[in-house]
Amino acid sequence: MGKRIDYYDDPKAPAANSLVPSVNVFVVNERDEVLMIRRTDNDNWAVPGGALDLGESVPEAAVRETLEETGIHCEITGTIGIYSDPKHIIYYTSDGEARQEFSLVFAARPLSGEPTPSDESKEVVWVPKHELTGYRMDRSMRLRVEHFLAGGPTHIG
Repeated sequence: MGKRIDYYDDPKAPAANSLVPSVNVFVVNERDEVLMIRRTDNDNWAVPGGALDLGESVPEAAVRETLEETGIHCEITGTIGIYSDPKHIIYYTSDGEARQEFSLVFAARPLSGEPTPSDESKEVVWVPKHELTGYRMDRSMRLRVEHFLAGGPTHIG
């Protein structure tokens, strides 16, 4: 499996060669814990997410990606924000794709399932909100977490 390398405003970053709509999902359980994964491609912590597939809606992609990466089936309950900073480049070593960030971020609640790792997630855990900032994650995910925890208006940027 290749690696994922995140660059932000870095002159050493490769030039973007793709733009792919993607989703991230903050699933919050009844104990006010957030579903987190430790990614297999960069060993960082993140909320579940991934690219949209042809023929599916954005909410369908959010539910599918969460289930695939975590074993948890969820229901979308709201929008956290839209992230499209062209300074953020995601480079995939497996195929040379250099993707410009474009992510729609949602809130959700779990419906069923048990946290289960996948090919994309080494670990899947429920994390109390007050502990989220202590987990290692890339800059873009940390920004999403900060906006989520602030609970303010939807972020667009």
